Amino acid sequence: MKRADDFEQRRAHLANLSDEELYDRFWNLAEEIVDPLLELGRKNTTPSVERSVLLRMGFSSLEVKPIVEGVMNKGLMGKGAGNVVWRLSEKLGCTVREAGLELAAGRHWDDVDALF
Repeated sequence: MKRADDFEQRRAHLANLSDEELYDRFWNLAEEIVDPLLELGRKNTTPSVERSVLLRMGFSSLEVKPIVEGVMNKGLMGKGAGNVVWRLSEKLGCTVREAGLELAAGRHWDDVDALF
């Protein structure tokens, strides 16, 4: 079975575009595809995803649990647990790890409220 060659028909709407116009069209179409995925990522997260982010930031599973619970209790899941830890580290002038350990120990949650 041989495929019918319809390449010329399928590319007719692109035939008169310059390389620069093709380049711009490609990136515009790529953005259209990716934008809904980014939007889903911004609006939808779970404790499991947030734990995973914190694990990749270098925290242990025992350290991650109280941080994610605290983020959930403060209603900041939409902001992201990693973002909460990072912003607190910026405010306190310490490393991300130190800020996360402080949160895991139950300290500085009032400071987190002021960040958002």
